[in-house]
Amino acid sequence: MSDSLRANVLRQADTVVVKVGTNVLADPSGRLDRHRIQALADQLQRLRSTGKRVALVSSGAIGAGVGRLNLGKRPVDLPHLQACAAVGQSALMQLYQECFAPHGVTVAQLLLTAGDFDSRPRYLNVRNTILTLFEYAALPIINENDTVSVAEIKFGDNDHLAAMVANLLQAKLLVLLTNVDGLYSADPRTDPAAELVQTVPDIDKSVTGMAGTTKSSLGTGGMRSKLKAARVATAAGVPVVMANGSRDSVLDGIFAGDPVGTLFLPHSDEMPAWKRWLGFTARPKGVLTVDAGARKAVETQGKSLLPVGVRSVSGEFGKGDVVSVCDADGVEFARGLVNYSAADAARITGSNTEQIAEVFGKVPYAELIHRDNLVVIG
Repeated sequence: MSDSLRANVLRQADTVVVKVGTNVLADPSGRLDRHRIQALADQLQRLRSTGKRVALVSSGAIGAGVGRLNLGKRPVDLPHLQACAAVGQSALMQLYQECFAPHGVTVAQLLLTAGDFDSRPRYLNVRNTILTLFEYAALPIINENDTVSVAEIKFGDNDHLAAMVANLLQAKLLVLLTNVDGLYSADPRTDPAAELVQTVPDIDKSVTGMAGTTKSSLGTGGMRSKLKAARVATAAGVPVVMANGSRDSVLDGIFAGDPVGTLFLPHSDEMPAWKRWLGFTARPKGVLTVDAGARKAVETQGKSLLPVGVRSVSGEFGKGDVVSVCDADGVEFARGLVNYSAADAARITGSNTEQIAEVFGKVPYAELIHRDNLVVIG
């Protein structure tokens, strides 16, 4: 069954996002490993030659800067990290161009922050740029703009960035290349009985419990980060393969249908691009906490969110901003574009239509979030 699932996923994967981590690209000292990057370039070109559209999300700028500056280890404070990124990003792109040159492939650099995804116009501009690069047969290479990113505009890690790029492009497959073979039943570094999980139908608590807590020496992510990214992608209908990028010909093996790594199946049917942005990309500016009846109406009955079911409002947001919808336990299960500012929403929590009219003298909107502007993500 697993083989047929993989074959079906690969057959449909006409647009592929590949993410490669720092520890795949660099040696233990942090210097870029040219042989490894050349092998990756060769595999990506073989994949592209089959007619697939490929975008690469590549870490490695900070790691490359660490090596180029002979620091020996990764700094911990923001100014030094950003300086390493400034030095390392040019070195990283130069090496990619040199490795793709024998194939006659032009590479293109896109440096992004989370703010580029929060803004709908900027989000669409990024998408249009990448699609135009596909028209030119250039390879988009995407990284976080670490030289300017601060906590407020950071993705957190490139696993999350890759998931958002996959949603942005409505990709049919996301490949996360890391320094482990995939998801194990336990941490293989500490548990000799740990087994590789071939297929994950749903990323639930039993799956997230398998993640180890150890981070890599050069990168920022770990297994929990990758599972979180895989959940973002699969929730929007994008299957994910996690595999060991340091193994020779790993991409060749994946696309040959070999049982390489772990396949995470999509949780739902493919989601429209607008809904992907709303539910999984733009960052919420506030939270609406609702009662059990409102959750049921939104989550299982396809209803709009009415003020009568809202118990509290938090955050600072204006009309038209993205907000989270959470239950009484604080579990987020939906996101949407709100029809009222935070101050006005707070004035009508728990109100029916007649009470809304009493507050404002009219009923600007009967719904806090209309169903057309709401995405269930739980």
